[in-house]
Formats: sequence, structure tokens, C-alpha cells
Amino acid sequence: MTEEPDQERLRQLEERLSRMKRDKAPVARKEQGGFTQGEVAWRMVIEMVSGLLIGFGIGYGLDYLFGTLPILLVIFTLLGLVAGVKTMLGTAAELNAKTGQAPASRDDEGN
Repeated sequence: MTEEPDQERLRQLEERLSRMKRDKAPVARKEQGGFTQGEVAWRMVIEMVSGLLIGFGIGYGLDYLFGTLPILLVIFTLLGLVAGVKTMLGTAAELNAKTGQAPASRDDEGN
């Protein structure tokens, strides 16, 4: 009453399973120039926040020194923001150059 398993069908099944496992292998995480995307994102956030804080500190210090509290604080905070964004965009361009990708321009977006 017991039937012997068909050896040929078992071998074909094992081959199909091994092919499927190989095809479904986990994909390596995407890296940009040796850094993961999370590390790149944190780097950009830190660059922008540090620009803001340095601008805020310089503005507050000069305002305290000269007694013009809100004026230089606002000006240097905005300059810090601009410097942070400029540094962040420079980092993005550097990473694009390392990975060989061209940065998206307005013409590429259809505008």
C-alpha cells in the first residue's frame, strides 16, 4: 500500500526550490559612496542644524555685545540657515559625483 516517492520529481522539486531561494536572496542595502542612506541623511541634518546654531550663537553674541538684541540675532540666524543649506547641497553634489549619478535639473523634471 505504500508507494515509493518518485525520485525524479523530488529532484526537480529540490532544484526549483533552490532556484527560488537564490532568486529571492535578500538585497544588499543601498550605499552611497561607502555610507548608508541613513548616515547621509543624518550628516545633512547635522550640517543644516549646526549652521543654524552657529549663526544663532554669533548673532546673539554680537547683539549682547552691542546691545541690539533682536537685529543681529535674526540676521546671523538667517545667514546660518543659508550656510547650512549651501553645505548640505554641496554634500549632495559630492555624493552624486561619487556614485556617478547626475543631479536632477529643472529641465529633467519637465518644468
